[in-house]
Amino acid sequence: MINWKVNLAVLWIGQFFVMAGMTMIMPFLPLYLKELGLQDAQEIATWTGIIFAGNFVTSFLFQPFWGGMADRYGRKVMLLRSGFGMAIVMTTMGFAHAPWVLLVLRLVNGTISGYAPAAVALMSTNTPRDRIGFAMGTLQSGAVAGTILGPLIGGLLAELIGFRYIFYVTGAMLFIATVVTMLLVKEKFNVEEAKKQPKVSVMQGYRDLRPIRQLIALYSITFVIQFSIQSSMPLMALFVEELHGTGELLAFYAGLVGSITGFSNMAAAPLLGKLSDRIGPQRILIFSLAGAAIFFIPQAFVQNVWQLMAARFCLGIFIGGLLPTVNSLIRTYTPVGMESRSYSFNTSALSLGNMLGPVTGGMLSGILNIRQLFLFAAFMLAVNAVWSYRTLMKAPANPSIKPGE
Repeated sequence: MINWKVNLAVLWIGQFFVMAGMTMIMPFLPLYLKELGLQDAQEIATWTGIIFAGNFVTSFLFQPFWGGMADRYGRKVMLLRSGFGMAIVMTTMGFAHAPWVLLVLRLVNGTISGYAPAAVALMSTNTPRDRIGFAMGTLQSGAVAGTILGPLIGGLLAELIGFRYIFYVTGAMLFIATVVTMLLVKEKFNVEEAKKQPKVSVMQGYRDLRPIRQLIALYSITFVIQFSIQSSMPLMALFVEELHGTGELLAFYAGLVGSITGFSNMAAAPLLGKLSDRIGPQRILIFSLAGAAIFFIPQAFVQNVWQLMAARFCLGIFIGGLLPTVNSLIRTYTPVGMESRSYSFNTSALSLGNMLGPVTGGMLSGILNIRQLFLFAAFMLAVNAVWSYRTLMKAPANPSIKPGE
């Protein structure tokens, strides 16, 4: 195996553990909040959305800063900083005794996070150009699989060892993944040459990228994707409880419903990434947005847990073609030397969607039920597909900025 394949294998594992650790608490969080003393369903839904989104509030604010640091000092350094930092914070969450403590620690975790954009930037600049689509698809499958399989793992662990010990297990997994990254990942990066470049503030970095209208469009697309997918998550455990009842294995079923898309996603993302290398990532992106919109619709009409699982499994196939193609397109339009900064702005857009989606879903729970939120997500993704077609397929290329080679 040549170095880029070793990097890809190690970073896939790292992405999986990082994203699984960040989402592992989701299936049992409403149940855990009941254990901490909350009883009102509306209050539980609101706290669930706020705690889950807290990580993404500070991540949204700090990602561009860490992206600029990565462009100056290297992406591997940012991987290690983020990985070890999150391992410590995640372990500390096991000592929380009130909802506000979990919220504060999630805010801290978002401040020091940055593993995902650093991994994407490192792969995009250390992979042969004709294999970038495959690499981005495979790498993203690790991140999305972690995001979606995390709830399943969390649900299983909740049944086996209880809620609090899950945080200790997660911290240990993050620590091990970061040690493996430190030992095996290789990066071609000239630190001395990068330090010679003038220091650029976050706002100046954004102003430098703003004239590339395709990048701004891609950031908007990322936000809508995440907002649509995450808006129903705070209510998912309660929806499973409505379909299944309050019997045994409720936490397990809640985790399985949140995770089932991960199985199809892991298989589909590398295949769609390889296909994007042949026919273009723009076409794969539009196809995947349309497919995701279609398979949100049947979720609004399911009558049992197994029907919900089937619909979400099909949804996962199309999720596998979303963020990987966005990342491939960002690499295409980003000037050389600004890769980490460009990806960090996209991560901020992703974090903003992850932040506002659950919060909005939780706040709307008193007005809309989860079935109506599924239809709302389908509508947003369909509109996003039309927007992508008009901005990426029909709009002329920007003649003033040469895309990164």
